Amino acid sequence: MGTEMPARLAAAEAVRRAMSETGTRWADLAGLLGRSLVWTTSAILGAQPLSKDQVDLVAKHLGLSPEVADSLCLPPVRSSGAVDLSEPVIYRLSEVVQVYGNAIQALVAEEFGDGIMSAIDFEVDFTRQVDPGGDRVKLVLSGKFLPYRVW
Repeated sequence: MGTEMPARLAAAEAVRRAMSETGTRWADLAGLLGRSLVWTTSAILGAQPLSKDQVDLVAKHLGLSPEVADSLCLPPVRSSGAVDLSEPVIYRLSEVVQVYGNAIQALVAEEFGDGIMSAIDFEVDFTRQVDPGGDRVKLVLSGKFLPYRVW
């Protein structure tokens, strides 16, 4: 098995280059698609499906080649290999789970019962929080509670 990057992820890199060349921001593409900032970014980076109409809008806006546009229509890539765990922001997010995961799980169990927070029926909000001690990254995670089924 080769180490070639999946076409869907290679298309994401082509989008990043086109965004840099055109001065396009993720918020511009979210507005273009009429979707949330985080979902749009996730979709274009390869982890969510994009419809042909959505891809056509992005491709036209960024001047993408037909090959890149076709690759953006491929199924999402959601494997752990699609995430660079050595990237500092991603590493810190995994650290948050390592440090606070057990506490969050215990609090969910106490508040809702035995179950999980869905990552399928899920939303993320990202904002910059101005703070005199240094601006902060504010993430709000909202997943539907799914109780374990007894049968």
